[in-house]
Amino acid sequence: QEAIRRGGQALILVPEIALTPQTVRRFLTRFPGEVGLIHSKLSQGERYDTWRRARAGLLKVVIGPRSALFAPLPKVSLIVLDEFHDGSYHQTEPPFYDAVKAAQSYAEINGAVCIMGSATPPIDLMYQAKSALTHSRSARISLSRKAGEGEQAKRRGGEGAFALVELPERIAKRELPPVQVVDMRTELKSGNRGIFSRALKDALSQTLARNEQVILFLNRRGTATYIFCRDCGHTLKCPRCETPLTLHMSNPSPTRGGGRGGDLQCHRCNYTRQMPKTCPECKSEKIRAYGLGSERVEDEVNVLFPEARVLRWDWDTTRTKDAHELILSHFTAHRADVLVGTQMLAKGLDLPLVTLVGVVLADVGLNLPDPFAAERVFQTLTQVAGRAGRSERGGRVLLQSFEPEHYVVQHASKHDYANFYLHELEYRRQLGYPPFANLVRLEYRHRDPITAEEETRKMAASFEDLLATENRKETTIIGPVPCFFSKVDGIYRWQIIMRGPKPVSILKGRDMRGWRVEVGPISLL
Repeated sequence: QEAIRRGGQALILVPEIALTPQTVRRFLTRFPGEVGLIHSKLSQGERYDTWRRARAGLLKVVIGPRSALFAPLPKVSLIVLDEFHDGSYHQTEPPFYDAVKAAQSYAEINGAVCIMGSATPPIDLMYQAKSALTHSRSARISLSRKAGEGEQAKRRGGEGAFALVELPERIAKRELPPVQVVDMRTELKSGNRGIFSRALKDALSQTLARNEQVILFLNRRGTATYIFCRDCGHTLKCPRCETPLTLHMSNPSPTRGGGRGGDLQCHRCNYTRQMPKTCPECKSEKIRAYGLGSERVEDEVNVLFPEARVLRWDWDTTRTKDAHELILSHFTAHRADVLVGTQMLAKGLDLPLVTLVGVVLADVGLNLPDPFAAERVFQTLTQVAGRAGRSERGGRVLLQSFEPEHYVVQHASKHDYANFYLHELEYRRQLGYPPFANLVRLEYRHRDPITAEEETRKMAASFEDLLATENRKETTIIGPVPCFFSKVDGIYRWQIIMRGPKPVSILKGRDMRGWRVEVGPISLL
């Protein structure tokens, strides 16, 4: 409102299109006729109309995901990034960009204010902010201060400085929903082999009896996550990606009859085949589906609570235009009792009737070979736990885990970002990862596996020679190694990680054609 009063425009970025309708409704109520929406699901005509009105200054507020950053606003004076920790702000295909860093630069160029909001800020950015405060380059601003005091603090901080904005005590100490961690190992020992613990089934029953709503979160799609032969041990994999195929029961192929009740799908390249009746290797009929996905969770709820109205919100159910808004509006209007979904549920939804959040498996992604895996899981668990108890009704959260003692699960169960930050920061210090070093990730792709390996090894050897010649002991090379997903859509992938104070300087004057160069990667997978 203040930006508009001063004749400026505001740009509001959200991590997902799924959140946009909810955000738009709030802004339309406050600024009728002045709000525009930009995202990839709009038609060309809709996008052009919004683009034209924004450029003419007819729109005072533009809302959208990362691509909205490029809306032609002639007088942008405020840029807001909601849930800025989210990985969707990073464009991982051409044109490559990090919308968080781009927004900061854009604001600095235009003399605009850039606000980045999150309950779980990235470790490296929080470290930068705290370091800036420690060295007196900025000032700590509390929302409880008067506007005039904030202006003085801004002047003291100088251009481009960080300011940590803290909530007033009455808001910061709002009662967060209690979290119960359920040890699934104990459930197994007691004979419960189902996907829901007894505690979660009881909580579901009680919540539905009170005519309240439930969110069930599992960060995996499908019915089963791999297909396995019990006789020879063969696992069915995608021929183009070599990753295990996922069973989807809800969309059997009409052209192939759907095999035994569904299709097998690759979540990397979308390769699809029917479920085989026998093992392709040994011809045994003991081929079974294992693992757990969001479809299976939905089916289980329908079996246990046939009277409950269940919606599923994942990539498979939101492929069509307006699907996100349709599912969210149905659930918000209480035309469904249980919402089962994947990571979309962890992105800032405000649903007052939700009094129970169940995390079916909190361990998903926790043990991936990536130094940022723990941070991502903590952010997801903390965010999805925050969907419960957002009204006077209160709420509760159940985290099911096979590693309940893991520090990520423990800190998430206490909504304890401060101690997770200190814990993770110490690990990063010991291992030499950001914010204590900078990373550059180099990836080489080729359809021939031998060529991919040879080219990567050749480049790594030249880097090692350069570091030895210049005696740059503070910079290290990790690799070359195949990427975690070593083959995607028939293309083999190898990578090199450079770690040090200024690793990007090693690339100066070097021909990197054919390479993907990622400065400050958010994942090493």
